[in-house]
Amino acid sequence: MLKVGVIGVGSISASHIEAYRRHPEVELIALCDTNEQRLKEKGEKYDVQKLFTQYEELLAEESVDAVSICTWNNTHAEIAIAALQANKHVLVEKPLSMTWEEAKEVEVAADQSGKILQVGFVRRHASNAHVLNQFISEGELGEIYYAKATCLRRLGNPGGWFSDKSRSGGGPLIDLGVHMIDLCWYLMGKPKPISVTGNTYNKLGNRSHVKHLSFYKAADYDATRNSVEDLTNALIRFENGASLFVDVSFTLHAKENEINVKLYGDKGGAEIEPALVIMGEKNQTILNMTPQIDHPSFHFGEAFANEIAHFVACCQTNRESIAPVSDGVEIMRMLEAIYQSAREGKEIYLGEGLK
Repeated sequence: MLKVGVIGVGSISASHIEAYRRHPEVELIALCDTNEQRLKEKGEKYDVQKLFTQYEELLAEESVDAVSICTWNNTHAEIAIAALQANKHVLVEKPLSMTWEEAKEVEVAADQSGKILQVGFVRRHASNAHVLNQFISEGELGEIYYAKATCLRRLGNPGGWFSDKSRSGGGPLIDLGVHMIDLCWYLMGKPKPISVTGNTYNKLGNRSHVKHLSFYKAADYDATRNSVEDLTNALIRFENGASLFVDVSFTLHAKENEINVKLYGDKGGAEIEPALVIMGEKNQTILNMTPQIDHPSFHFGEAFANEIAHFVACCQTNRESIAPVSDGVEIMRMLEAIYQSAREGKEIYLGEGLK
């Protein structure tokens, strides 16, 4: 049995906790949160006896083999490094850190520890991504030279820590864009990024005055606090000549929410969101093929269950995760470069270093 602790028991932790509780080879033995009332409630709900308000106390528990880190973004690197140094395997929610420099420090700690560090790129673990990756591996799309990812919310700034740049590191780019960029980059074969051009916009605020439409709100929602962007778009160029365009928003004057993830190759194409479709040619005819799977779209519960099962298996066998720390470092490098490009109003070449 792998004995697990969860650090941070806010909303995203429920997906980790439920998946751990359903896993036949896992025992959830410890929880940690700085909010004592929430910690007590979750301890009672999940029948967990070891409750801590400081992550150092949880990490001192020798019986804990592995931890999930589900805290604010600005604590990910610090806690991950401490957990690795405490001889724990680590699953850390995305993004890996707030900066590229922090990400590299986590990578060093992971290499020195010999422990598993898996980054929470949950979309890699969904059925639609798994099936499409099989088609790509068999050469069905050929050389993938362009990808486009869109995740636009017309009204969807969660507020709370999400809209506090000091805790989140940014807005829709670091919250939503991290998933969009990662999924495309992973399916493209993880080519080396060479430059980025990005734009961020702070035009609409969180639009808390809008009525008659509900949206997800963080537990500490405060409409008076918003220091993150509304919208980001970016073009990422890769060493192999491929390119990726992404646009993401928390709020935008759009007709409706929109999510699309598309990849284009010289032999075929694919749309993985909103649902998996593979495009190709046969007998001089263009075909749109719809794989018959239970979850052709991203399914939250299934993807998290797969992610946790993969993490557990990696911990038990000491094999590398499909979302290793090195990938978290590279994604953080792209995110940071996009923000830098937006600040400086110019293309950023990654070989020149980041500011």
